[in-house]
Amino acid sequence: MMELDSSLSGAFFGACYPTKSMAGARENLAERNRETWRPLACANVGSIRRFFDLQAGSIWRDIVSEAASLKGNLLDVGCGAQPYRRLLPENVSYRGIDSATAQEDFGYLAPDTTYFAGSRWPVEDAAFDAVLCTETLEHVLDPQAFLHEASRCLAPGGRLIMTVPFAARWHFIPHDYWRYTPSGLMHLLQAAGFEAIRVYARGNALTVACYKNMAVVISLVMPQGRRTWKTLAGIALGVFLLPFFLFCALLGNLSLSSVGGDDCLGYTVLARKRS
Repeated sequence: MMELDSSLSGAFFGACYPTKSMAGARENLAERNRETWRPLACANVGSIRRFFDLQAGSIWRDIVSEAASLKGNLLDVGCGAQPYRRLLPENVSYRGIDSATAQEDFGYLAPDTTYFAGSRWPVEDAAFDAVLCTETLEHVLDPQAFLHEASRCLAPGGRLIMTVPFAARWHFIPHDYWRYTPSGLMHLLQAAGFEAIRVYARGNALTVACYKNMAVVISLVMPQGRRTWKTLAGIALGVFLLPFFLFCALLGNLSLSSVGGDDCLGYTVLARKRS
């Protein structure tokens, strides 16, 4: 085997490790315990938010298409502010549960919610016909145990409706742990006792491009923290870019009507408990 020239190996392997200049100029994200910027809290997923928040709008579209056929008892896990409850038919019996640290970690506190600690959900075996879980699995340290709980709570043949983000920023830091692919979701769900698994992309590369550009403009227009000349200059630039922001919002919403792609906002998952 040919020996690697020492000068070349030093140059190559030296580039693989952080240098002093890198350590001084870049943040060690493993030690971060807060977000540098957080969107304003908004519990209501109204039409205006659905238009400008492409993530929320894409989730709403998918939940609307599934909600009409739901019946019986539904468990909303990690329900937050229960934004999708009003989409359910009147004959569906709703129950929302969330983590005991939901208010501390995520800022959610809803009056009609059961809060619990630990990994076992405070519900009976096979008590529900459907489990709804929106944008929650990425915040769960043990997703396999979580999905086993979903299976335990469902009656045989019961439905799981779940959404997860993909092209989404690191949020609710540090309580955001995972991004899932269709392959990973299929593996986790099969191991938890689900079948008839379908994974649908929400949006495509164009949607993601619009979403990311809109996020840049919003962060400029709505800076958080101490005001400096840099943030004031950013606000001015953001205001100048508002027409571009509106164009991206329109184009992004139009792109949601197209076929989902490998690069997408997130995934909507439908599955049934094995009977």
